[in-house]
Amino acid sequence: MQGVGFRFFCHRIANALGIKGWVRNDPDGSVSALAEGERSQIEELIDKLKIGPSSASVKKVKVRWIPFSGEFKSFEVVRY
Repeated sequence: MQGVGFRFFCHRIANALGIKGWVRNDPDGSVSALAEGERSQIEELIDKLKIGPSSASVKKVKVRWIPFSGEFKSFEVVRY
């Protein structure tokens, strides 16, 4: 996904939804994210990530639900 603006797309959507967490590019070219917020907000983010920005071709989105930690104050683009 690198080079298509996917992280910044995710960042923009997460902030608009009031979601906290992070998004990053991984060494294998995939993108990982950790998102905290209301379940409906997270589900909306997932739906938008399955489509992605117009410059991307999303093949698969894997989701794993984990317990809420409350450790994030914002949603950030981070480096691996």
